[in-house]
Amino acid sequence: MQKRFYFTTRDLHLYSGLVISPFVLLFAISVFALVHPPGRGPSPGVIDTASVKNLSVPPNLETLSGRARVEAVRSLLDQAGVRGEIGFIQHLPRQHRLSIPVTVPGEETTFDLDIGARQATISRRAAGLSGALILLHKSPGPHLAEIRMNWFPMHVWRWLADATVYLVLFITASGIYLWTVLRSERRAGVALLIAGAISFFGVVYALVE
Repeated sequence: MQKRFYFTTRDLHLYSGLVISPFVLLFAISVFALVHPPGRGPSPGVIDTASVKNLSVPPNLETLSGRARVEAVRSLLDQAGVRGEIGFIQHLPRQHRLSIPVTVPGEETTFDLDIGARQATISRRAAGLSGALILLHKSPGPHLAEIRMNWFPMHVWRWLADATVYLVLFITASGIYLWTVLRSERRAGVALLIAGAISFFGVVYALVE
């Protein structure tokens, strides 16, 4: 029974690592994009600008808030053929306007709605590969949790990100178990654990102090 448990755990440890390796690689590479953003060279700029008229604007749009406003804005985006994750909604009450950034990996769109005129100006800008990686790394996140994950592909990405975390925890626990079973590797494993702990607490101490 113990032998079967060992081999089952070993196989799950191996295959789980293979499954999540692309996601771990993506998160690792995107850290470099966050820590070392691209230089301040020429910006890709606006890809194109368009105007959409005669939108069916909900009559109570300016009084809505939170998820209800997001759902109302989503209907306007669908009318204009704009897809992506709504980052936030900037309300300009005196001008009766809404400014909404909408993102997909690699592209950012600004949906500027004139509520009274029932028309919107749509500006698209390329974010590049680094922008796409940063978006995926930061989403989902704690900011604007009430309205985030309002685009279905981002829901899928959240599920995949959660699954990656759970599998990393499993790989960590199963790796420790497999290490304890292999007696010949215990001494080297203890040395590496100590080295890792010293490095971790050293970094934490340096940041706190």
